Amino acid sequence: MEKNDDKDPDHNDKSIIEEKADVVSDAHPPDESDGISKENVDVGNAETEHNPEDNVESQGEEIHQQTLESLSQELDQLLSSLSLHKEEHKDDNTEEKEKGDQEDDDYFQIPQFVGKFLDLLEDKLSRYDSGEPKTVWYQDQEEVSSLLEAVVRVSNLMRLLLNTKSCLDHHEPLINHAGSIQQRAMAFLEDEFRILLEESVIKETALVTDDAGSQRKSTEDAVVSQDQDQVTAPEPGDQEIEYPGYSEDVVVLLRKIAEKMKAAGYGWECREVYLVGRRNILMRTLKQDCEFEKVSIDEVQKMSWGELEREIPIWTKTFKNCSSLFFPGELKLAAKIFPGDEGSLFCIVAHGLTIQFLGFAEAVAMTKRSTEKLFKILDIYETLRDSFPPMEELFPQELRSELRNEVTSARSRLGESAINIFSDLENSIKSDSSKTPVPGGAVHPLTRYTMNYLKYSCEYKDTLEQVFKSHSKMEHEEEVPANNSACSAFASQLMRIMDLLDGNMEAKSKLYKDIPLSCIFMMNNGRYIVQKIKGSAEIHEVMGDTWCRRRSSELRNYHKSYQRETWGKLLGFLGHEGLMHNGKIVKPNLKERFKSFNATFDEIHKTQTTWVINDEQLQSELRVSITAVMIPAYRAFMARFGQYLDPGRQTEKYVKYQPEDIEDLIDELFDGNTSSSSTATAKRRT
Repeated sequence: MEKNDDKDPDHNDKSIIEEKADVVSDAHPPDESDGISKENVDVGNAETEHNPEDNVESQGEEIHQQTLESLSQELDQLLSSLSLHKEEHKDDNTEEKEKGDQEDDDYFQIPQFVGKFLDLLEDKLSRYDSGEPKTVWYQDQEEVSSLLEAVVRVSNLMRLLLNTKSCLDHHEPLINHAGSIQQRAMAFLEDEFRILLEESVIKETALVTDDAGSQRKSTEDAVVSQDQDQVTAPEPGDQEIEYPGYSEDVVVLLRKIAEKMKAAGYGWECREVYLVGRRNILMRTLKQDCEFEKVSIDEVQKMSWGELEREIPIWTKTFKNCSSLFFPGELKLAAKIFPGDEGSLFCIVAHGLTIQFLGFAEAVAMTKRSTEKLFKILDIYETLRDSFPPMEELFPQELRSELRNEVTSARSRLGESAINIFSDLENSIKSDSSKTPVPGGAVHPLTRYTMNYLKYSCEYKDTLEQVFKSHSKMEHEEEVPANNSACSAFASQLMRIMDLLDGNMEAKSKLYKDIPLSCIFMMNNGRYIVQKIKGSAEIHEVMGDTWCRRRSSELRNYHKSYQRETWGKLLGFLGHEGLMHNGKIVKPNLKERFKSFNATFDEIHKTQTTWVINDEQLQSELRVSITAVMIPAYRAFMARFGQYLDPGRQTEKYVKYQPEDIEDLIDELFDGNTSSSSTATAKRRT
């Protein structure tokens, strides 16, 4: 209400104030002594001042009966009457001012009970200040109503006094006294607002998950009813409360306090308490539930990859939960406590943290590239892509553009980094020129690393397709037809890597002097690649059935080459050529044939038991195929020519193995057994 400094009411009209003898004085200002002060307000009745001895008993009874509640009714009537009086004389005063008459005729005397009301309120505040715990006052319905209503009355009284010029001139002691009480009440409410805000959060059953689908149950000691300032003690777990963890009744009380402080002109102070409190609570919640702590860009740049690898999952979890749970909760809370002003409050609480989130993402993208960072970088990329849009909607329109630009910049850096990492993977395959063959022809570490890397990469297939489409600036782009999709760009990149790996393995296979071992090496690596692709729907979808069939065909060719180089020579000893002359068996040739077969088989067994085939299916397939070729041929050879050796000593000397022995020894191949004591002789049947 604006001050009316110059008023000249109509002297012929009897005002409403003049009709109440205990409220108003004559229509002209009295002397200074008529103004009320704290000292004469403390006396209950003007008449008792003049006759103290005659009225001690009645005075004591009256003071005893006066309470904050009883005086509140009188004060309400006074404030209503004075407000009505001011409105009725407003037009008259304006007219008189236009005539140049500046006579001050809006003066009114303040009844003594006003001072008593202020004293009783001050006493109540003193009791609250000394109480433990300090928030116990709001557990009593009458106390809540009494205090909040008294605060409103003091605010209305101050507004009336300060907007009436004569009061400023004649009732300065009362104004100072009332102002002091109001400030003390506001300080008390501010303190209680802070305590309720910080200590009424339900923490005991907080559950936060990666999808932010959490709920919290109330274990408040006391809550306040929404429809009226009423306190009830809830049964444990009788309310389900979502973040930020206040019961609805506590929120109502916080809103009522905020409204009273705003009405008294202390809205800014209440907002500051709220902002500081909610920022602290939010950061504390993020630390407790997500293990999140702010990390600056400089700190990110200085972190080792091991440290950063632990920080990124915390960041992604926190960002997702802020988008789906924490930030929406903050906006809803601000709307309930400060309706109409929630946008600005939410921005102050959440905007800085959001900028910090995005700074972290950009800082990670700017760290030194390495292949192991790809998946964490894609995690951040996906989090921004999926969780930022709902977060963006929470902010006012004027901030969305700024945040969207920040996210676009971060995603662009992350996407380019991911593509460059793929390029680095190509380069690492090209540059791997080690000249040391893998023992036993086993799967090469480069094959294992590359295939596992590509397998996990394809679990991000949709994201990588988007990344290649949106951020690709690679040299190989001209290789992709213009009408191809992003999927084709990623598939083309994958094919290139596979071709490079295949060429690298072929070059490494030539490091083996033993051609059969070279074939085993190519079979091992080829089988590992095919099995990885078939075992992953994502990478199989990219590579396709045609590629897998072609690679399987290549494996069969290596298998045939191995069979020919190893067992073809041994089968040559089981032929009939050179064993007969003129229809008769040439025993010396037969004996030499058995000796050569035994020696060659022993050498193959000794060598190839040290070779390695880790894939059990491939190992079994090779053994079965060898057995299928060797055992029938050896059995037939024995049946045809074994009888020509003299039984006994001669047979033992030349017929070293029975067909069953050969079969058992074939089953020992490719075990990677390097023990020198392992010999074919140890397996000979007796």
